[in-house]
Amino acid sequence: MKLTRSDWYRVVLPVAALFGVFSLYGCQSTMRTMGMGPPMGSPDDVADSQALWKALANADLVGPGAVKDKPYTGTPPHGKILETLHTTVTVNGYKGTAIVKRNYGGPGVSINSVKANPKRYLKAVTVMFKREAGYDPEDKDWFWAKYKPDGSLHVKEKMGMKIPLAGRVAKGKPEGCISCHRGAPGGDFVFASN
Repeated sequence: MKLTRSDWYRVVLPVAALFGVFSLYGCQSTMRTMGMGPPMGSPDDVADSQALWKALANADLVGPGAVKDKPYTGTPPHGKILETLHTTVTVNGYKGTAIVKRNYGGPGVSINSVKANPKRYLKAVTVMFKREAGYDPEDKDWFWAKYKPDGSLHVKEKMGMKIPLAGRVAKGKPEGCISCHRGAPGGDFVFASN
């Protein structure tokens, strides 16, 4: 059977898109362990991000009871003013390093305004969590998540789909978490420590 251009757009492309959706959202456990799953936004990534947020909240690093740190002048893409905390947390039985960056912005943001009213200026909380060996060996096994102040995930819209920013965020892309942090001194993906 010879397919016309019309057949291609009417039948083949929707079927291919359907299988793309199944490969993006189905059978993630098996695909993930084989390193073949989507780099970010799978149901497993979202569940892991929720467990991570809960562990960070229990450690008073996020949420209403979060400990304060010394704000400093930031750089894009994170925000004009930042706070960065390093600690160890346990998520789903695994203990790893967590780097929590609070990203502040908006009209009138400054170090002093953030000190006076951090909630008003908090735009995002970006987190790196060192996962177990084998999670993503090429990128030092870091799990990435970009949260809203309430703990829900920021999403990226692509081709009509909303992809939660959790997992191996922007893996293989020229811009984003992983490509930027590859440039960190020492090759550990960490720019600063405190």
